Amino acid sequence: MKSTKSEIIHFLQKEFPQSLEKCEIEDVTDKGATVLYHVGASDLRPGGTISGPTMMTLADYALYIAILGEIGIVGLTVTTNLSINFLQKPVANQDIRGVCHLMKVGKVLIVGDVWLYSVGMEQPIAHVVGTYSIPPKR
Repeated sequence: MKSTKSEIIHFLQKEFPQSLEKCEIEDVTDKGATVLYHVGASDLRPGGTISGPTMMTLADYALYIAILGEIGIVGLTVTTNLSINFLQKPVANQDIRGVCHLMKVGKVLIVGDVWLYSVGMEQPIAHVVGTYSIPPKR
């Protein structure tokens, strides 16, 4: 059973409100999602760039949102693997956007990828592949 953007936001406001402090869900599509991360001073690292953990947070969140959109509100769906390739330096102090596409939606595992972009740039700053585990139905 799929979930809409508004259903996902309602769930997050109730069960995971801290996730909405820096992230904004822009779109939930068929097997996908687009999420914006609002970059602040705490997300920067020396050298005038956005930290790797910040980019991984966005990618993980985009995957979670796409999965909730595809299989419905299953809160205990969890990350089992996340791999990132940093492609180019992001623009410091610029929000970043994650565009997720679910490549395989199985009964137990879901695999997806996320392209990360500094807002306003055409070339991606990172590419992430992740796997999530769906809890068994009881």
